[in-house]
Amino acid sequence: MMFRRYMASALTNRPAVRSKLGQALHENRPFLLKPGELTPGITAREYYERRLALASQLPVRSCAVILGNQVQYASGAVFFPFQQDNDLFYLTGWNEPDSIMVLEKPTERLEDVSLTMVVPPKNDFKEKWEGFRTGIDGVKQFFNADEALSIDNSIDLLTRLGKVFKRNEYIYYDEDTKKSRKYNSNILNLVKETNSGTPRKLKSIIADLRKCKSEAEIRVMRRAGQISGRSYNTAMARRFRNERTLQTYLEHKFISGGCDKSAYIPVVGAGPNALCIHYTNNNDVMYDDEMVLVDASGALGGYCSDISRTWPVSGKWPSSAHKDVYEAVLNVQRQSIRSCNTAIADKKSLHDLHEESVRLIRQELKNLNIPKASEIAEKVYPHYIGHNLGLDVHDVPEVSRFNPLVEGQVITIEPGIYIPDTLDFPKEFRNIGVRIEDDIALQKDGCLNLTVEAVKEIKDLENVMENGVTTPFEDDIVTPL
Repeated sequence: MMFRRYMASALTNRPAVRSKLGQALHENRPFLLKPGELTPGITAREYYERRLALASQLPVRSCAVILGNQVQYASGAVFFPFQQDNDLFYLTGWNEPDSIMVLEKPTERLEDVSLTMVVPPKNDFKEKWEGFRTGIDGVKQFFNADEALSIDNSIDLLTRLGKVFKRNEYIYYDEDTKKSRKYNSNILNLVKETNSGTPRKLKSIIADLRKCKSEAEIRVMRRAGQISGRSYNTAMARRFRNERTLQTYLEHKFISGGCDKSAYIPVVGAGPNALCIHYTNNNDVMYDDEMVLVDASGALGGYCSDISRTWPVSGKWPSSAHKDVYEAVLNVQRQSIRSCNTAIADKKSLHDLHEESVRLIRQELKNLNIPKASEIAEKVYPHYIGHNLGLDVHDVPEVSRFNPLVEGQVITIEPGIYIPDTLDFPKEFRNIGVRIEDDIALQKDGCLNLTVEAVKEIKDLENVMENGVTTPFEDDIVTPL
């Protein structure tokens, strides 16, 4: 309460803001970011060190180029929320459209590595309609670019980029036809004209860096998971009649609790809708004789959390079969997380964890007396045990599932059982779908569950459904991470 009173008094009169910037920084959003941070929880120093880490993987006289994303339109003037290229974001923290990042390594000395940013310039007319831009001076002042160019001056831009490519022997650039065709083709043509070859692949090199999260990244993901998990608990304590209402309630709680947005389009599947792994229509009603499977979570500072929970619509188990299937999935998830504690020491891969989960699913199906359990395990459990998590929900897909897991990786553990309405299964189990998912940060001496707040143990779930939550939910957050 003391914190709330202080915040209320601090927000009585808006202070003068000198910097009109295109994204939130401490200078224009001091209640969102701390001094020195470029994005929530991540400092300018860490972004600089990421660039040096990339440069250390490149040979001398190398140049790495990343083309940022553009605003995408649904129809006419209706645009989607902007999503930056995550490799560019990872290396710079820059979150404005129509930009290009150029990183050069002229010598063995990492202190000689330079960053050039090509960005939209300040423009009074466009900023009046589209919002402020950080601009050419701003990207140098706040994002530590050594040089900055205007994306609007195409002749000067191509001339300058041509000089950059000429003085470097190795050009790293990943062609992406989904991005601006104009700049994509221009860059490729420049490489061919000035460098006499094709560019080398960059994405897999950055993926190896992104795979292992820093302490700061894990703190951000932990906070997103905490907010999202507590949001689930408040939802479990209520009764909903529409899938869309439950979806909207959770998305509101993610944001009011301090997340920036939902990490992905939520799945809210009641009854038989839960059998569709990526069911996102979320437009059905919810009946008391079924459970609802929810796969939804918040994102903070670009970093995703990813949670799935399943619970009875009415607050009471519809049947013993529903509870038994739920407990079977929980048993598999509990053991899979336990395996994460020794995954690094045992040199296990994500694929190893998946194979273990399939064996556990088979045993749980046998325990439920479901016929031909060994044969149908992969039919009722059709997806993988999990995936890497980070700036993308399915993060760094370039990293093989067969590689040994390492310290700093964050993976999801999400077993599920989905029993179709067919004669192959006992009647009491048909149309039951259950998935339970948490985010696990791997450590040398164990693992950390980043989404532990979301209840899942049967006693805890029953208690929340009957008695509500006891942990206060911080609402309308206006304080840095």
